[in-house]
Amino acid sequence: MVKKEMIAMLLAGGQGSRLGILTEKVAKPAVSFGAKYRIIDFPLSNCINSGIDTVGVLTQYQPLRLNTHIGIGIPWDLDRNEGGVTVLPPYEKSTSSEWYTGTANAIFQNMDYMEQYHPDYVLILSGDHIYKMDYQVMLDYHKANRADVTIACMPVPMEEAKRFGIMVADDQGRIHEFEEKPEHPSSNLASMGIYIFSWDTLREALYSLRDQNGCDFGKHILPWCKERGERLFAYEYHGYWKDVGTLGSYWQANMELIDIVPEFNLYEEFWRIYTKGDIIPPQYISQEAVLGRCLIGEGTEIYGEVHDSIIGANVTIGRGSVIRGSIIMRDTVIGEGVIMDKAIVAEGVTIGDGAVLGCGEERPNVDKPDVYAYGITTIGEHTVIPAHVRIGKNTAVSGRTRPEDYPGGVLESGQVLYVQDDEMAWCKDKGKEGEHA
Repeated sequence: MVKKEMIAMLLAGGQGSRLGILTEKVAKPAVSFGAKYRIIDFPLSNCINSGIDTVGVLTQYQPLRLNTHIGIGIPWDLDRNEGGVTVLPPYEKSTSSEWYTGTANAIFQNMDYMEQYHPDYVLILSGDHIYKMDYQVMLDYHKANRADVTIACMPVPMEEAKRFGIMVADDQGRIHEFEEKPEHPSSNLASMGIYIFSWDTLREALYSLRDQNGCDFGKHILPWCKERGERLFAYEYHGYWKDVGTLGSYWQANMELIDIVPEFNLYEEFWRIYTKGDIIPPQYISQEAVLGRCLIGEGTEIYGEVHDSIIGANVTIGRGSVIRGSIIMRDTVIGEGVIMDKAIVAEGVTIGDGAVLGCGEERPNVDKPDVYAYGITTIGEHTVIPAHVRIGKNTAVSGRTRPEDYPGGVLESGQVLYVQDDEMAWCKDKGKEGEHA
C-alpha cells in the first residue's frame, strides 16, 4: 500500500438526537442541507479541496443512506485505487464483536485501516458540521510548531463557552490547559472537534487507553496527551463554522444561505462543495408561481408561492400553496392550497390539500421541549398529512396520519403525533396517553 503523508478519519456514526424525528431513520451526517447537499458533503469536500485523498468514514447509527450516498466516492473524486474513501462500520473480530463506544474507541477499532497507509499524520473530523477549511494550512501550522496534537479552535461568545471544550493557550498557541464544557470557562477558545495527530502520538494514546470505557478524544485522549507532556497547539479558525445539532441551528444555517450576501457561500469556484446528484430533470416553475429568496433543487415543480425557503430536489408544490420560512427536503409532495410557515419537512412527505402547518400561538412541546422548539413545525420522513388539518408550532408529526388522529382537525401547538403500524401515539398537555413510537 502506498504511504500517505496524512489520512482523514471522519466520524459519521452519530444519531443526532437533538434533531428529533429528522434523525429517526437516518444518521445526522446524512440529513439533507441547502436544497442539494447532505451534511457530510462539507467535510468530504474539504478533504479533496485540501488535497487529502484518503478518507475513512466511520458509520454506526442508521448507516444505509449514508453508505448509499458515499458509494465509492465518485462525486468527491475519491474513487481511487490507492486510498480514496472507505466506509468503516463496526465489525466482528475473532475475539469479540462490539459497537463503537466513543469517538476515540471508534478510531482505535480501525487501527488496521490506518496502519496500512503508514501515515505521518492523522486528521480526525466530525461529519456533522457546516464549514469550509483548508486542512493543508492546518497541517502546515502543525509542522511549524513541531506539535504532537493540533486542535482547531474558534472564539465563541463567553456566555456560550460552557457548551464546548475550552482551550487555554499562550501567545504562541501552545495549549496549557483545557476544560471540557466548564461551568465557569477560563477562555472563549472553543474546540471545533477537528484534530491533527502525529501518528506515533495517536497510536500510543489509543493503545494506552484501549480499555477505557467509552474512550473519547475530549474526555480521555487529550488529557492523556497533556499529562504526558506532549506538545498541544490551538489552530485558531475565523471562518464560518456551524454545528447544526439542534432544529434551531439547522433551520438558521439553511436560512442563512438565502441572505442577499450569504455568510456561507455555496457558489465559490475555488472551493466547491460536491455531492451525489441523481435527479436528472430541471426545475419547472409554472406561470402562476411566485418565488422570492429561495434555493430550489433539481426536478422540483412549483405551482404556488415560495418565500424565504429551501426546497430540495424532486419536490412538488401545488397551486395556491404558500410556503414561508421553511425547509422542504427531497421527494416531498405538497398539495394545493397548503399554508406553511416555519416548518422543517423531511424527505418523502405527502401533505394533503388545504393543510396548514405552523399556525396558532407558540407553546412549549409536551414531549421534548428542548428539541421541538424555536417555533418550528417538524415533519418526519415519509409522513402523510391529511387534507385540511391544522398543525401548530413546536410540534412533531411522524407516520401515515389520518384525519381521525387530529381531534377537531387540529394538532395544537406543543403537541406530538407519532403513528406507527397504523397505531396512534398521542401526547397531550398533561403527558403521554399512549405512545407506540
